[in-house]
Formats: sequence, structure tokens, C-alpha cells
Amino acid sequence: MRTALLQSSGRPGSVVENLKVLDEAAARAAAAGAGLLVTSELFLTGYAIGDDLGRLAEPADGDAADAIAETATRHGLAVAYSYPERDGERVFNSVQLISAAGTRLANYRKTHLYGCFERDHFTPGERAVVQAEIDGLTVGLMICYDVEFPENVRSHALAGTDLLLVPTAQLHPFQFVAESVVPVRAFENQMYIAYVNRVGQEGEFEFVGLSTLAAPDGVARTRAGRTEELVVADADPVLLAASRENNPYLADRRPGLYGSLV
Repeated sequence: MRTALLQSSGRPGSVVENLKVLDEAAARAAAAGAGLLVTSELFLTGYAIGDDLGRLAEPADGDAADAIAETATRHGLAVAYSYPERDGERVFNSVQLISAAGTRLANYRKTHLYGCFERDHFTPGERAVVQAEIDGLTVGLMICYDVEFPENVRSHALAGTDLLLVPTAQLHPFQFVAESVVPVRAFENQMYIAYVNRVGQEGEFEFVGLSTLAAPDGVARTRAGRTEELVVADADPVLLAASRENNPYLADRRPGLYGSLV
């Protein structure tokens, strides 16, 4: 499945403008043959917008979800977008996957919140593995800091995730996560990982870009730079099957030895 990574911080504070940016990116992604478009973390509203995160938060079936479903249908591709999700009095840092037919397939709430900023504004999610099926691939959802916990990604591997989507807001000076950690996670868990970052300065935060689609052989199939851009690469199920046969990490595990992990 050809996958497009939208490395962009959009227009922080403006849902309307970010929906326009997403629609334009969807048109370019579809023209490049992509069947899936993935945004950065909190793309819908912006990340460093303080208490406006709560003001702009929407339910999973809110107006923005309807608008993005229309975009997905019109351009004929699935969209995974990250947004602040309101559920009653609680706000979650979430990512929702919408099919090319405009159906809401899956919604994931970030389980590992990073730093005081996120803990002050969000409630942590409690469900580690959220998946959906697209074009014969099992697609999993995760957000930023979540991918830095090896147990988290291994849980997806054990559940059969083929392509893990990770909207992120990776900060300077932690670019080694995009450059090294993510390709290693893809290799050790035998899956594709689409890691899609924000870019540039937002308030006190400097985002480093370097979005990538890492393959199960540990090689980046595409790598963005430090500016806003749309990059595209394929998640190939044939390569994935061959790689899993040659690297049987999951089959060779000895879970009885790992009890101390929990």
C-alpha cells in the first residue's frame, strides 16, 4: 500500500486552515498513487497552543471527522489524522483512521504522555493496541512517545500489526528517535512503521521533521528533511512476508523468561 506522510505543523490554532492543508495534501497523495495519508501529532489543531487544545477538542464523531471523511472519499484514500479528542470532561491526544469510503475505522488515545505539557492537558488512554484492516494489511495506531517503549510496539507485533502509524511531535535534540530508534523498532518487530513528525518552531518547542516509513529490514523507504513536505513510499506485503520468514523473532521468543518485565 502506497503511504503518504504529511510532514507539516499545519496552521496552529486554526482547524479550518488545517482541514484545507489536509485536503490539498490528500489531492497530491492521491495523484502519487497513495492509498493512505498520515498526518503529524495534533495536526488538526496544532500542538503548542496551550489551553486552546481543550477549547478546540472534538469528539471522535465531530465536525472535523465528517470533513475528513468527505476529503477521504473525494480523493479515494484513507486518512489517519491526529487531534485532541473530547469525551465528556476529558481530553485525549488521539489519532483516528478513516477509510477511503469515509468510514471511521479506528480511534486510538495516546497511552504514554510526554512531559508536563501533555500531562497538564490530556488524560492518558488505556488501550495499547488499536487496529484496523486496509487493503489486506493490518494497520495499527500509536502516537509519538508510545513508540519509544519497546513493549508497546512488541504488543502490536504479537497482535499481527503489519503497518504501524505513528503521528509524532518529536523535539530537538531527540532526532535520533527518527533516525535510529524507529528503523530498529521496525526490524525487531518485523513491521512497517510510518513515523510522521511536525516541523519547525512552535512556541517553546522545536520539531525536527525527519518523518520516515521504516521497513521490516530496518531500512527507511523514504525520509523527509527539516521542512514541510509530503513524502511517499510503499508498504509491500510481499517484502514483509519474506522478511518475517527470514527473521523469526516472534517465533523464537521465550516469554517464560520475561516475567520481570511486568
